[in-house]
This record gives sequence, structure tokens and C-alpha cells, in this order.
Amino acid sequence: MAPLTLASVCGISGSVRGGGASDRVVAQQLELLRHRGPDASGSYGNGIGVVAQSRLAVIDLKTGDPPITNEDGTIGAALNGEIYNFARLRADLAARGHRLRTSGDTEVLVHLAEEHSAAGIAAALDGMFAFAIWDSGRETLLLGRDRFGKKPLYYWYSPSTFVFGSEIKAVLAHPAVPRDFDEDALPAYLSFGYVPTPRTFFRGVLSLPPGHVLTIKPGREPELERYWSLPREDREAAQATTLRAAADEVRTRLESAVRKRLISDVPIGAFLSGGIDSSMIVALMAGMTDRPVQTFTIGFEDRDGYDERHHARIIAERYGTDHHEFVVAPQAVDLLEQLVWYHDQPFGDSSAIPTFLLNKLTRQHVTVALSGDGGDEAFAGYERFAAGVAAHRYRQLPRALRVGVQRALEPLPRGALRRRVGSAQRFARAADLGLPGAYLTWLSYFTETSRKEAIPDGSDWAIADFNRRWEATAGQPPLDRLLALNLATYLVDDLLVKADRMSMAHGLEVRSPFLDTDLVSYALTLPPGLQRHGFSRKRVLKAAAEDLLPSQIINRRKLGFGVPLDRWFRQDLASYVEGTLGSPQARVRMHLVPAVVDRLLAEHHSGVCDHGQALWLLLTLEVFLRREGW
Repeated sequence: MAPLTLASVCGISGSVRGGGASDRVVAQQLELLRHRGPDASGSYGNGIGVVAQSRLAVIDLKTGDPPITNEDGTIGAALNGEIYNFARLRADLAARGHRLRTSGDTEVLVHLAEEHSAAGIAAALDGMFAFAIWDSGRETLLLGRDRFGKKPLYYWYSPSTFVFGSEIKAVLAHPAVPRDFDEDALPAYLSFGYVPTPRTFFRGVLSLPPGHVLTIKPGREPELERYWSLPREDREAAQATTLRAAADEVRTRLESAVRKRLISDVPIGAFLSGGIDSSMIVALMAGMTDRPVQTFTIGFEDRDGYDERHHARIIAERYGTDHHEFVVAPQAVDLLEQLVWYHDQPFGDSSAIPTFLLNKLTRQHVTVALSGDGGDEAFAGYERFAAGVAAHRYRQLPRALRVGVQRALEPLPRGALRRRVGSAQRFARAADLGLPGAYLTWLSYFTETSRKEAIPDGSDWAIADFNRRWEATAGQPPLDRLLALNLATYLVDDLLVKADRMSMAHGLEVRSPFLDTDLVSYALTLPPGLQRHGFSRKRVLKAAAEDLLPSQIINRRKLGFGVPLDRWFRQDLASYVEGTLGSPQARVRMHLVPAVVDRLLAEHHSGVCDHGQALWLLLTLEVFLRREGW
């Protein structure tokens, strides 16, 4: 038998009843997902249900093409992602008498389905995945999504039809699915830059939440079930550990996470920003491979401080990587139409621009890339985490003292200290709200006031949902609560959506060692003092990297993957923004109060305020509304 290998990252789709199994519909869905899997496609089903897959061949190149079925052909599966523990699962299945015919990971799904429910199948898997299994004998469809939501899965249903797909466009391709605009998505989008899971801009089209499965039987309501939650078990052992012991444990688990993600029959590389996360990944990869690691970075020829190429070169030279660079110019905004098409709906995070281009560059050289995504989420890397803890403490001060602080800050002259004074003023105002209000303020593209001005009658469902997630962790330390909230919101609906869509746009598979379940589960049990000290972040991770990275990388200030939109929209692209959003025919003016849009444009152009991110948010919304005719 050929060596055991993983399958591939792909696109999956399918339906149950309602004519969903027709060859024409299946072909159309697969064609719309072809960018996710251009190498092969196939489907399995009968007149009642069907599962289909477009495949990007990464490994198991000979026996992994769809459809994958069990011995008697009664169960078929489609997989988007990688199952890292599939070799052990195969051995266990074989020991119980199952006959496996391929050398890949998808086949374990059909045999697990012979023994387990959807929840039992998903709980047994270690990896990034969205799976669909059609059991023709039981007339049952099983869907599942990985624990953190690395791989997407959308669905729509009526009393007679259930439709699903890796992307919304594949769901909408089914003739039974209406293309209805959900107006309640707009206020959520203005606040977060996305529509929180499970909802989307399309009424009735839902996202399967991470850590959940669905069981669908014809004529019945879909059964949604959670199979995994963030660890909240006894933390006494982790709480008593030392910084050195915790750092050693983190290092061991990260090494394991990297090693299991190096399995590939095609060229593999790594994104390298020069930050601690991606630099650690590259350093560990260099010690596990017998050839230079191919590394990829992106930067800006500008004066705004977004360019990280210098720091990336330090690591590339230290580890002798085969290094590649790409430079983003203002013309990158021409990608706007493409970005909206790949996301299927508005997406407010402007770092999608460099992410798209970085993936495009990378795909010219490799088929798989490792990234540092998840390092900030697991190890409290964002400034807003430290600010949130500080806001919690500030809120505990007597109100009279807090009022005094704000009054003392407001009249301070800005001058050369404009940015620092302004930051202190904004912090004091936000911190007075307490948590999670202050944290939400720092996340939001539109303030609560401006959002309500733009959509006076808008629904607050997304804010209420955000607050419910916060309340679900009551009693835990503030930092732990912020980490859990971020994992359930920003990670799922921003960071991982961007990573998936921008990589799959080019048929590139991206793997994230920092989002290894074992590693994250351990990190979340660590006491806050090992994660951060004051405004010093990633304390335990920095300790784990001491022998791998130079101090200038370990201690450098985090920049983030930003874009100089403020300057672009005030200079290079000023006429484009004005001509698009300022036009009387702009679609956003039909859904938002036009005066609010005009005020944002005027304040940004004059330099009174920097609204670059908010204007990008509206530009992606405008393109989406025009495309849909709404």
C-alpha cells in the first residue's frame, strides 16, 4: 500500500431533496468552487441527497480524488481540510475490521460514520476541516466544522430542501435558495466589519458555528449540536507552573504542531512578517527540513510605518531561507471587486488587500504555506487585551476620580503629543464603559453613536450576542474572558475568513500551527500573569522563543497587517473614494443616512479625523450592493 498521506484543502457542496441531487446543480456548485480545488472533482449520492467536492491535490495524489466511499458504497464523504491524526484513526478502524482502500484521510470519515454520530465523528478528528457525509442507507446527511472555524461551511434550508457549501456562492447556486437581503446585517457590519456567525448578508443563509455538527434527515428540522467548547477544566496545575516550565511546554507543543503540518507531497513554505509568531514558525521549520524554507513577505513603499520587510529579512538571513518579497501600492484597491466576490459579502478588514497579494505571490512558488495566525489569539498578543484589563481596573476606581481624570485630559494641548494625548483621552472615555463595552469600542469601525445616526432603526442583535458571549464567561479573570470572546468573534468571522478566502482564491493551502487544539487548550489554562505583565504581551511565548529569535524580533512593537488607507484615501485615491461614496447614485446612500456618509468623507479629506478604515468598510459594502442590485 502507498504511504499514508493527508488529502487536501478543497471546496465542498451538496443538498438533500428538492431536486438538489440533479447533475446540473451539482456541476454549477462545483464550478463556483473550482478556485478552491482545481485539480479534481466528484460527487456521491442518490435521488435524495448528494455530497460533492472540488479538490486541490496536496497529498494522496493517486487515491484521494472524490468521491470517497465505504466498502459497499452506501456512505460517501467530502472533506475540506486536513485530518492530522488520520493515521491513528485508520489503524484503529482497521483493527476493528474496516477495510480501507485509499491512503488518505477522507476515507476515515465514511468508516467512522458507520459507527458514530456526527458529533462522535468530529470529536475524533484533529485538524482543520469541514466535512459532509451522506449515508444513503439511513438517508442522513452529516456536516461538521473544526473547533476554531478554520474551514467554512454555509447552509440554507426549507421544509423540503437543505443546501450547503464551502462558500455562500455555492449555496446560492441552488435554484431553491432565494437571494434575499437581510437588512439587519447592516448595523452588525458597521460595528464589526462582518456579520457575526451564524448570520450572513443573505437572509436564511447561515454559517455552521465552529465546534458544531449538523444532522439532516429529509423532512425534519436540522439538528445542530455542539461537540467541543473552550477548555474550562481544573486549571490548578497550570496555575502553579513557573514561567520557564510553561515556556518549555509551549515550545514542545508548538514544535509538535509545526511537525504535523509539514506533511506534504507538494512544495511547502511559510509566511514571514518578522513578528514573533511567523518568525518562530520559520525557525522551527528550518530545524525540521533538509532544504531552505521558502519564505514570503509583503510590504509598502511608504512612510506610514506599515512596512515589515526589514524585520522579515533578519529572520530570513538568520535561517538561510529562500526569501521572496512583494510590495503593495495604492493601485491594489483595484482588487476591490475581486475581494468582494471571493468573500461573497462585504468584508471590512482592509488587510485583505495585502493578504490577497501575499497569497498570490506565494502560490507562484508553493502549494502549502504555514502562517503565524492564532499566536495573538492564544497568547494575548493584541494591545486591546492589555487595554481591556487596564479598563477593568480603571472602572473599579471611584467615579469621582474617573471624572477627574477625564476632565484633566480633555483640555490638554496636543501639538507634537497629539497621538499620545488623543489615545489617553479615548482610553479614558472608553474605559469608563467597563467591559465588554470598552473592548467593543476599540473593535468597532463605527461608534455606537455614528452607527445609530447612519441606521436610526437598526437592530442591535449583534451587540446583544456579543454581550451574551461575554456573560457566558462570568467569574473568570478579565484576560481569560477577553481571550474567549476574541476566539468566538474576531478569530472566527474576521481573521480565519480572510485567511481562508484569500488563500483559496489562489488554490493555496494555509496551515496554522498556533491554532493547534492541543496548544491553544494549554495556553488558555495559563494564569494571566504568564500571558502578559502590564502592557508587555506574549510573555510565555517570548520566553519560549529566547534561543530561536534575536531580541530585536522578540521585543519589537507589534504592527499588525495594516494598510495605509488614511493616506491613500486622502491623497492617491481621494478622487476614487469621493466619486464612489460621494456619488448621488451610491447604493450605500439608499441604506444609510447620506449625511453621515458625507460627514465621514469631509472629515477625512480635511484631516480632522482619520476615517480610512470606515471608508473602506463602506466601499466594500457599496461594491456588494451594486453587484446584488440592492
